Amino acid sequence: MFDLISFIPRAVAQGIPLLYGSTGEIVTQKSGNLNLGIPGVMYVGAMCGVIGSFLYERACGTAAAMNPALAILIPLVSCLLGSLLMGLLYCFLTVTMRANQNVTGLAMTTFGVGFGNFFGGSLIKLTRAEVPSITLSATSNIFRTTLPFANTTGWFGKVFLSYGFLAYLAIVIALIAAYVLRHTRTGLHLRAVGESPATADAAGINITKYKYLSTCIGCMIAGLGGLYYVIDYANGIWSNDAFGDRGWLAIALVIFTIWRPNVSIFASILFGGLYILHMYIPSGMNLAVKEIYKMLPYVVTIIVLIITSMRNKRENQPPASLGQSYFREER
Repeated sequence: MFDLISFIPRAVAQGIPLLYGSTGEIVTQKSGNLNLGIPGVMYVGAMCGVIGSFLYERACGTAAAMNPALAILIPLVSCLLGSLLMGLLYCFLTVTMRANQNVTGLAMTTFGVGFGNFFGGSLIKLTRAEVPSITLSATSNIFRTTLPFANTTGWFGKVFLSYGFLAYLAIVIALIAAYVLRHTRTGLHLRAVGESPATADAAGINITKYKYLSTCIGCMIAGLGGLYYVIDYANGIWSNDAFGDRGWLAIALVIFTIWRPNVSIFASILFGGLYILHMYIPSGMNLAVKEIYKMLPYVVTIIVLIITSMRNKRENQPPASLGQSYFREER
């Protein structure tokens, strides 16, 4: 039988990296920047966090000698700094140098995956492990600490309280992003830059500043998704090419949610559930059926894209200048 109580927590855990990635990409796209490098940003964020955790664990020697606050701050800050550098690189190339955004994003994805695999392989050699992976169980246990009464509240605790702090942080960030975009002057300016940078520039809005800030903040948010996947979801185990296509799913989620971070909270859980649905629906030994189930997130995205295009409402469309470089001289 389908075990809903065990399915929902796994769907949520699977969806949190997608929520971080989609929230970061929505913030970025609202400024008109189409960052297809989100998968690479998530790789770099995860790898930087892994490097910080790895060095701290080796310096401490044992789990008992680790300071919980430092065990959280070191990988967290490392992840944010690595993701920030990726955001600055993207902005320098596309905003300052006016490079093609599609090509730049794809190049950054390739770079990010290579960065993660190169340094991941280097750390694996340092550990001299028999299996090609790094295990950061002590750091993972700290990140995955749940509320003390989570195990005493039955199904409610298992469904709503059985996650580490990064899962709840993803929801908080999505809600804050939704509020800022819709109800603040900063959000209004950001949306104006994404819709018509020429008009926003004429109104005195600093186009370069908003593009840089939104893209860098979006990359830092997306990088946390990579950190969550390795340290929390994967129990602190890094193995090369383990992310799969989650970064691309996060970008697809932006279209699915019609550029609304608050909707991403529920959509990411839905996508997370669809991603692992093949593990819960019996299909016997028929591998073809399992592969069909794995296609569900992408099929749903295509259907939503078709419906959105048919309705043709302006509020359901991407920012008008998405993917276009702004030349002030052409205003």
